[in-house]
Amino acid sequence: MDGSFREWLTEHREQLSSDPVRGLMHAAFTAYLGLWYTGTSRRPVGTHIYDEDWDLLVILDACRVDVLETVASEYDFIDTVDSRWSVGSHSHEWLSQTFSEDYGDEIANTAYVSGNGHTHETFVTGDYPPDETVPFCWPDWQTVGTDDFGQLDMLWETAHQDEFGVPPRAITDRTVEVARESDYDRLIAHYMQPHIPYIGAAIDENRSPTEVEARGWKLLESGDATREEVWELYEETLRFVLDDVELLLENIDAETVVITADHGNAFGEYSIHGHPEGMLLPTIKKVPWITATATDEETFSPSGTYAEVQGEKTNIEDHLRDLGYM
Repeated sequence: MDGSFREWLTEHREQLSSDPVRGLMHAAFTAYLGLWYTGTSRRPVGTHIYDEDWDLLVILDACRVDVLETVASEYDFIDTVDSRWSVGSHSHEWLSQTFSEDYGDEIANTAYVSGNGHTHETFVTGDYPPDETVPFCWPDWQTVGTDDFGQLDMLWETAHQDEFGVPPRAITDRTVEVARESDYDRLIAHYMQPHIPYIGAAIDENRSPTEVEARGWKLLESGDATREEVWELYEETLRFVLDDVELLLENIDAETVVITADHGNAFGEYSIHGHPEGMLLPTIKKVPWITATATDEETFSPSGTYAEVQGEKTNIEDHLRDLGYM
């Protein structure tokens, strides 16, 4: 959205009356966002993925560098965990910055398999950041649409499971299928984990997520959970998705694989939680960068379940709500 001073003023008048300090801080932040997007929509800040060499790009949504370093020794395909500065601190920002018309030729030869629901507002409806109400903003987004991709599979429509979002196996299944059936120059697999909800144990035990598993850092922010219990679930969710990444790399041919994230996640550093847009905090803005290779050993046969909509499409609001955005 562009800036709306009247709407911003109304919103913050209410905030200032109920919590003056928090209201002032939020007013300053949203004013900053207007300036941030006015500038960065024209000149992004961070490493653009299409400026790097890769055949297969694996995105781990909301993955921090330090948590990946912690579990790296458990996986043979991880040699060294490097890092890059992302072009976004929020999925919507990352998508809008990454898939721009400047890289139209590369995007036209890319198959993108994504479990992230922000693909809908970015590529289908053409809604771009900021997501917050800002007093002013003059962005110049040059983001592509759905027809500009070689192939775009938005699995939040077909693979969303109530309370779980899009599980890793859906992304693995569809990515292997696309890789074996097509010949695009580049292939992207966008997993939703280790983003909340932290679903690994719940899926393994065939139960609904607990409140802490479902809301994660949100309960840490409200004081209803400890950092230790939330971090443990976050780390286990990373292992849960990396197990599927390992399976993916055994069932796809790619000379150069990069495993990274769209953004990280804060767990209370400088009183920040989650991954707000326009945020320069290193735990959010800096992302892991792992290089590997992949060889199709045909140890996995995709089911094809997620290729097309089975019945009605998932409602985007339901999908984002299960991811803690609403």
